[in-house]
Amino acid sequence: MFSRFFPRSRRDRDNAASLYGAIVAQARSPALYAAIGVPDSVGGRFEMAVLHMILVTRRLESGGEAARAAGQAVFDHFCNEMDNALREMGIGDLSVPKHMRRVGEAYFGRIAAYGPALSSRDVTVLAEAIERTVFGGAGVSPSAQSLAAYAAAAADCLANQDEGVIMGGGADFPDVGQFVAGEVE
Repeated sequence: MFSRFFPRSRRDRDNAASLYGAIVAQARSPALYAAIGVPDSVGGRFEMAVLHMILVTRRLESGGEAARAAGQAVFDHFCNEMDNALREMGIGDLSVPKHMRRVGEAYFGRIAAYGPALSSRDVTVLAEAIERTVFGGAGVSPSAQSLAAYAAAAADCLANQDEGVIMGGGADFPDVGQFVAGEVE
Protein backbone atom coordinates (compact mmCIF):
# COMPACT_ATOMS: atom_id res chain seq x y z
CA MET A 1 0.00 0.00 0.00
CA PHE A 2 2.76 2.43 0.90
CA SER A 3 5.20 1.23 -1.75
CA ARG A 4 4.40 4.19 -3.96
CA PHE A 5 5.84 6.50 -1.30
CA PHE A 6 9.18 4.70 -1.19
CA PRO A 7 11.73 4.57 -3.97
CA ARG A 8 11.93 1.40 -6.02
CA SER A 9 14.97 -0.79 -5.68
CA ARG A 10 17.91 -0.15 -7.97
CA ARG A 11 17.19 -3.45 -9.73
CA ASP A 12 13.59 -2.40 -10.43
CA ARG A 13 14.77 0.96 -11.81
CA ASP A 14 17.39 -0.76 -13.95
CA ASN A 15 14.81 -3.23 -15.28
CA ALA A 16 12.42 -0.37 -16.09
CA ALA A 17 15.21 1.46 -17.90
CA SER A 18 16.10 -1.70 -19.88
CA LEU A 19 12.48 -2.30 -20.81
CA TYR A 20 12.05 1.33 -21.82
CA GLY A 21 15.21 0.97 -23.92
CA ALA A 22 13.68 -2.02 -25.73
CA ILE A 23 10.49 -0.03 -26.33
CA VAL A 24 12.37 2.97 -27.72
CA ALA A 25 14.60 0.77 -29.89
CA GLN A 26 11.52 -0.78 -31.47
CA ALA A 27 9.80 2.59 -31.79
CA ARG A 28 12.85 3.83 -33.73
CA SER A 29 12.85 0.88 -36.12
CA PRO A 30 13.59 2.37 -39.56
CA ALA A 31 10.95 0.14 -41.18
CA LEU A 32 8.19 1.93 -39.25
CA TYR A 33 9.12 5.11 -41.09
CA ALA A 34 10.50 3.86 -44.43
CA ALA A 35 8.24 0.87 -45.12
CA ILE A 36 5.04 1.62 -43.21
CA GLY A 37 5.16 5.38 -43.71
CA VAL A 38 4.98 6.76 -40.18
CA PRO A 39 6.06 10.41 -40.37
CA ASP A 40 9.75 10.63 -39.47
CA SER A 41 9.29 13.64 -37.20
CA VAL A 42 9.22 14.40 -33.50
CA GLY A 43 5.47 13.76 -33.54
CA GLY A 44 5.78 10.49 -35.46
CA ARG A 45 8.50 9.22 -33.15
CA PHE A 46 6.44 10.21 -30.11
CA GLU A 47 3.46 8.30 -31.52
CA MET A 48 5.59 5.18 -32.01
CA ALA A 49 7.01 5.40 -28.49
CA VAL A 50 3.48 5.75 -27.10
CA LEU A 51 2.15 2.86 -29.20
CA HIS A 52 4.90 0.54 -27.98
CA MET A 53 4.53 1.75 -24.38
CA ILE A 54 0.82 0.93 -24.55
CA LEU A 55 1.48 -2.53 -26.00
CA VAL A 56 4.00 -3.38 -23.28
CA THR A 57 2.10 -1.88 -20.34
CA ARG A 58 -1.14 -3.59 -21.44
CA ARG A 59 0.74 -6.89 -21.43
CA LEU A 60 2.16 -6.25 -17.97
CA GLU A 61 -1.24 -5.16 -16.61
CA SER A 62 -2.58 -8.61 -17.49
CA GLY A 63 0.07 -10.25 -15.30
CA GLY A 64 0.56 -10.57 -11.60
CA GLU A 65 1.26 -7.88 -9.03
CA ALA A 66 4.98 -7.76 -9.85
CA ALA A 67 4.20 -7.35 -13.57
CA ARG A 68 1.77 -4.53 -12.86
CA ALA A 69 4.40 -2.83 -10.69
CA ALA A 70 6.92 -3.21 -13.53
CA GLY A 71 4.40 -1.64 -15.89
CA GLN A 72 4.06 1.31 -13.55
CA ALA A 73 7.84 1.58 -13.24
CA VAL A 74 8.32 1.69 -17.02
CA PHE A 75 5.54 4.28 -17.32
CA ASP A 76 7.25 6.38 -14.64
CA HIS A 77 10.52 6.05 -16.56
CA PHE A 78 8.75 7.13 -19.76
CA CYS A 79 7.42 10.24 -17.98
CA ASN A 80 10.89 11.09 -16.69
CA GLU A 81 12.36 10.67 -20.16
CA MET A 82 9.64 12.87 -21.70
CA ASP A 83 10.31 15.53 -19.06
CA ASN A 84 14.05 15.38 -19.81
CA ALA A 85 13.44 15.53 -23.58
CA LEU A 86 11.28 18.63 -23.21
CA ARG A 87 13.99 20.33 -21.21
CA GLU A 88 16.63 19.35 -23.76
CA MET A 89 14.44 20.85 -26.51
CA GLY A 90 14.64 24.15 -24.66
CA ILE A 91 11.26 24.15 -22.93
CA GLY A 92 11.57 26.31 -19.81
CA ASP A 93 10.98 25.00 -16.30
CA LEU A 94 7.70 26.89 -15.98
CA SER A 95 6.32 25.44 -19.23
CA VAL A 96 7.36 21.82 -18.71
CA PRO A 97 4.31 20.92 -16.55
CA LYS A 98 1.93 22.21 -19.23
CA HIS A 99 3.72 20.16 -21.89
CA MET A 100 3.79 17.10 -19.63
CA ARG A 101 0.05 17.44 -19.16
CA ARG A 102 -0.27 17.29 -22.96
CA VAL A 103 1.96 14.21 -23.04
CA GLY A 104 -0.26 12.56 -20.43
CA GLU A 105 -3.43 13.51 -22.27
CA ALA A 106 -1.99 12.12 -25.50
CA TYR A 107 -0.89 8.90 -23.82
CA PHE A 108 -4.19 8.23 -22.07
CA GLY A 109 -6.11 9.33 -25.16
CA ARG A 110 -4.23 6.69 -27.17
CA ILE A 111 -5.04 4.09 -24.54
CA ALA A 112 -8.73 4.98 -24.89
CA ALA A 113 -8.48 4.85 -28.69
CA TYR A 114 -6.39 1.69 -29.06
CA GLY A 115 -7.40 -0.32 -25.98
CA PRO A 116 -10.88 -1.48 -27.03
CA ALA A 117 -9.67 -2.43 -30.51
CA LEU A 118 -6.73 -4.37 -29.09
CA SER A 119 -8.99 -6.10 -26.56
CA SER A 120 -11.55 -7.08 -29.19
CA ARG A 121 -8.79 -7.85 -31.73
CA ASP A 122 -10.56 -5.59 -34.24
CA VAL A 123 -7.76 -4.48 -36.57
CA THR A 124 -10.13 -2.32 -38.64
CA VAL A 125 -11.14 -0.21 -35.62
CA LEU A 126 -7.49 -0.06 -34.56
CA ALA A 127 -6.51 1.13 -38.07
CA GLU A 128 -9.14 3.89 -37.88
CA ALA A 129 -7.77 5.05 -34.51
CA ILE A 130 -4.20 4.91 -35.82
CA GLU A 131 -5.18 6.90 -38.89
CA ARG A 132 -6.52 9.69 -36.65
CA THR A 133 -3.71 9.71 -34.11
CA VAL A 134 -0.59 8.89 -36.13
CA PHE A 135 -1.42 10.06 -39.64
CA GLY A 136 -3.92 12.83 -38.84
CA GLY A 137 -6.44 11.66 -41.39
CA ALA A 138 -9.86 10.13 -41.67
CA GLY A 139 -10.74 6.76 -43.13
CA VAL A 140 -8.01 4.15 -43.30
CA SER A 141 -4.85 4.52 -45.36
CA PRO A 142 -2.64 1.58 -46.33
CA SER A 143 -0.10 2.91 -43.81
CA ALA A 144 -2.68 2.82 -41.00
CA GLN A 145 -3.72 -0.70 -42.02
CA SER A 146 -0.10 -1.84 -41.94
CA LEU A 147 0.61 -0.22 -38.59
CA ALA A 148 -2.58 -1.68 -37.10
CA ALA A 149 -1.68 -5.16 -38.36
CA TYR A 150 1.79 -4.73 -36.85
CA ALA A 151 0.37 -3.49 -33.52
CA ALA A 152 -2.04 -6.43 -33.32
CA ALA A 153 0.79 -8.87 -34.09
CA ALA A 154 3.00 -7.15 -31.50
CA ALA A 155 0.24 -7.49 -28.88
CA ASP A 156 -0.01 -11.22 -29.68
CA CYS A 157 3.77 -11.58 -29.61
CA LEU A 158 3.98 -9.91 -26.19
CA ALA A 159 1.06 -11.99 -24.87
CA ASN A 160 3.04 -15.15 -25.65
CA GLN A 161 6.21 -13.98 -23.89
CA ASP A 162 7.13 -14.79 -20.32
CA GLU A 163 6.27 -11.79 -18.15
CA GLY A 164 9.47 -12.22 -16.16
CA VAL A 165 11.53 -11.82 -19.32
CA ILE A 166 9.55 -8.72 -20.31
CA MET A 167 9.89 -7.26 -16.81
CA GLY A 168 13.65 -7.74 -17.08
CA GLY A 169 13.78 -5.70 -20.29
CA GLY A 170 13.54 -8.54 -22.78
CA ALA A 171 10.43 -7.55 -24.71
CA ASP A 172 10.45 -8.95 -28.24
CA PHE A 173 8.44 -7.53 -31.11
CA PRO A 174 7.66 -8.88 -34.57
CA ASP A 175 9.70 -7.80 -37.58
CA VAL A 176 8.19 -4.54 -38.81
CA GLY A 177 9.29 -5.35 -42.36
CA GLN A 178 6.52 -7.96 -42.58
CA PHE A 179 3.92 -5.19 -42.47
CA VAL A 180 4.82 -3.03 -45.46
CA ALA A 181 2.17 -0.40 -46.29
CA GLY A 182 -0.10 -1.56 -49.08
CA GLU A 183 0.94 -5.21 -48.79
CA VAL A 184 -1.05 -6.18 -45.68
CA GLU A 185 -4.43 -7.83 -46.09
